[in-house]
Amino acid sequence: MNKTKNNITRKWNYGNYSSDNYGSHTQAFRDNYGNDYYFSYNTLVAFRSNKTGLVVMENYWGSTTGKHLNWINPDHSIRVDEDAFDKLLAKV
Repeated sequence: MNKTKNNITRKWNYGNYSSDNYGSHTQAFRDNYGNDYYFSYNTLVAFRSNKTGLVVMENYWGSTTGKHLNWINPDHSIRVDEDAFDKLLAKV
């Protein structure tokens, strides 16, 4: 079995929950290529790559996910619809 060190991939919580109990709802991770992926619960809602920059989906869910999206970036003008999000994600 080959053993490799993985110093690039990492996972973290974003946002500002007052309790660690909710931290699992705002998970993000970086892949081996340096792309960041942001989840609200189990849904991918944003990503950042060198090819696309930060891409944030419009809020289709509700106020809690809206809060998560605002923590990622509060600028609503940069948010994209689901089709655009999927097309940009495919480039990554």
